[in-house]
Amino acid sequence: MSPSLLSLVFVATLLASLAVKFWLATRQMRHVAAHRDAVPAAFAETVTLQAHQKAADYTLAKARFGLLGTAFGAALLVGWTLLGGLDQLNGAVRELVLPRWGEMAYQLALLGAFTLIGGLLDLPFDLYSTFRIEHRFGFNRMTWRLYLADMLKGLLVGAAVGLPIAALILWIMGATGAMWWLWAWLAWMGFNVLILVLYPTVIAPLFNKFEPLSDESLKARVQSLMARCGFAAKGLFVMDGSRRSAHANAYFTGFGAAKRVVFFDTLLSKLTPGEVEAVLAHELGHFKHKHVQKRIASMFAISLAGFALLGWLSTQSWFYTAFGVQPSLDAPNDALALLLFLLVVPVFGFFVSPVFARFSRKHEFEADAYACAQADGRDLAGALLKLHEDNAATLTPDPLYVRFYYSHPPASERLAALSHQAG
Repeated sequence: MSPSLLSLVFVATLLASLAVKFWLATRQMRHVAAHRDAVPAAFAETVTLQAHQKAADYTLAKARFGLLGTAFGAALLVGWTLLGGLDQLNGAVRELVLPRWGEMAYQLALLGAFTLIGGLLDLPFDLYSTFRIEHRFGFNRMTWRLYLADMLKGLLVGAAVGLPIAALILWIMGATGAMWWLWAWLAWMGFNVLILVLYPTVIAPLFNKFEPLSDESLKARVQSLMARCGFAAKGLFVMDGSRRSAHANAYFTGFGAAKRVVFFDTLLSKLTPGEVEAVLAHELGHFKHKHVQKRIASMFAISLAGFALLGWLSTQSWFYTAFGVQPSLDAPNDALALLLFLLVVPVFGFFVSPVFARFSRKHEFEADAYACAQADGRDLAGALLKLHEDNAATLTPDPLYVRFYYSHPPASERLAALSHQAG
């Protein structure tokens, strides 16, 4: 393929995705703003105008800031690729590291330098989101000390976990021949399974405190629900989510027999025992319908296709030159190909994201239906309303924006479905 043609296709796709993103965002903002001053009729008796307006203002603030982030991300992508940023970084790291410490150190240093620079460039956006937007709407409980501690822990954990798997994949790329991508994929899948096992007991406790659920009546209710559903967990835990945010959640974590049920302390403080049971029944619905297994299988299939594509592209000189990079003649290009692939491919994958969002929404409806069969649907509806209000989720999103982005159905659609099932 001609490098100039590929560059042109890349630019056209990037501009098209930007146009769609900005169009959808402005539709969302106009729709939310137009419905800001009146609570939808279906929620008139359960949601106050003040809460509805707070959700609208929160949505608008995040959308406006999101536009800035989208524009910056596109400019940064062009800077890394067509304007030669990645090529310059590669040259500098190669010259500094390769003669002194060898090929593997050079490639790991390139990955590390790119990750560090990217993190520093994204830092102002994360700071503004956390300490300005989230704080303005009463959600942020993060202190500067905690934020910096989390950042340091994240860097250390990222290095401890990321460097070994990166080194293994880079070694496989250079040592196992033309089919390296298959062996690299197997290593990547094994790494993901290992993380699923280690995360609940090794990684997560570095950032949060987990205590056994102490409410005996709620514990008995939850255990009875899990017994009815044929689900076994290694423990029921409460996480101190309130240290960082007022948002509430509950989730399952772990793999196989090591699965845990985790409740945010903010969730337990806002929902009744019946509502907590209904929320947990919804999560159990995902397991009962094998949604988790389907998502893992999809991830495996997509990552296999990705590794196979990378395996081919990494041998094509036009893949590098089309995106402003000159491959090395006297050094391995494996890390360079990996970074370039991770930069470019998401641009082309943007337009298929609505397909995955649609399947995710379908799974949420199925989990809701399962929850209604195992718990009280009215409790689930009450919990959804509280969580939407608590998280300031707008009740009036733009329908097209929903179809493109939302992994969960909007509250109006979920509550209508729950009402139909209860009827």
